[in-house]
Amino acid sequence: MGLFSRKGPSGFSSTSTAEEVTQGVDVTGLTAIVTGASSGIGTETARVLVLRGAHVVMAVRNKDAGTNVKAAILKEIPAAKIDVMELDLSSLASVRNFAEEYVALGLPLHILINNAGVMACPFKLSHDNIELQFATNHLGHFLLTDLLLETMKNTTKESNIEGRIVNLSSLAHEYSYREGIHFDAINDESKYSKYYAYGQSKLANVLHAKELNRRLKEEGVEITANAVHPGAILTNLMRNHNLLKSVMKLLGSFITKTVSQGAATTCFVALNPQVKGVSGEYFVDCNVAKPSSQAKDADLATKLWDFSMTLTNVK
Repeated sequence: MGLFSRKGPSGFSSTSTAEEVTQGVDVTGLTAIVTGASSGIGTETARVLVLRGAHVVMAVRNKDAGTNVKAAILKEIPAAKIDVMELDLSSLASVRNFAEEYVALGLPLHILINNAGVMACPFKLSHDNIELQFATNHLGHFLLTDLLLETMKNTTKESNIEGRIVNLSSLAHEYSYREGIHFDAINDESKYSKYYAYGQSKLANVLHAKELNRRLKEEGVEITANAVHPGAILTNLMRNHNLLKSVMKLLGSFITKTVSQGAATTCFVALNPQVKGVSGEYFVDCNVAKPSSQAKDADLATKLWDFSMTLTNVK
């Protein structure tokens, strides 16, 4: 993306890498969870957080793949503090098990990166009979965040260090701007469009961060919640899209980012001192950007929150 690269107010651009945007940042002593860390930008995010001194817990669906990534990171960074725990975000039971196991370990939690996701896949229901993209991309992360929030609040109070929650969204959240979220038709296969469903789940990621920010501010808690768009990257997320993948390969660096560039915005929002106290925002290329009008709808954010609470049976 070098041809269209322009530095924003942060001093970074679409070509900045995760290492560049965290240069000189030392987070030794901080603990972070990264979901979907066994491939793509999740792996790079975990690697850079470890490189900067964080203790990273890789929350992954495929534990063998996660173990292989851990081994590769340890080979590069022998002193790395990194663990692998199983988490299937399409299963609310798995999310609850992960949270219970994490809390039982007695670890602090400074950073939560809700990175994992599936993209524009054929219609399928999750373990809990909820449309798979909404279940995995939003609902699993919603429950995970809720179950770990008390741990993060306690960590923030005890360490006097700001907690940070980062939701990975996508430019695709704008595809849902006309209709918002189909609360009454999430599981209706007859109305299913895999691209709309993906955009809907990514809109939910932004709205979740917005509403979470509002609630945290009301409580006066030193935790930020932001959403980020990583950019167009050729990762495993594209596995169901051979035509789109071919176009992206053909156009190459004109429209796509490398994995290290794709992880930059996540790492910037999670670690960079510039973002201290910044919350409820949407970041693109390591700079605050304007999301769609739907993503700024406070009433829609509240409605999504209540809907998600009902689906996850949170009391």
